[in-house]
Amino acid sequence: MLEPDYNRVVSEIKMLPLSDQLRLLQQMASIIRKKTSKAQTRNILELKGMGKDVWKGLDVKTYLDEERASWNG
Repeated sequence: MLEPDYNRVVSEIKMLPLSDQLRLLQQMASIIRKKTSKAQTRNILELKGMGKDVWKGLDVKTYLDEERASWNG
């Protein structure tokens, strides 16, 4: 359930003229972008080696042959 303050704010925003709603939307987007840009950037190489135990002992050729065979129904 949404908090009463949230519902009150939404109701008040709906009463604003469209131009003010759009201005508010731009301002909120800017605030959110600033907050999220401070988050730590991730590197795809951090995923290296993850899940390798899933593939351990699996014959690649057999796996690919079975997978490709399933495409034809």
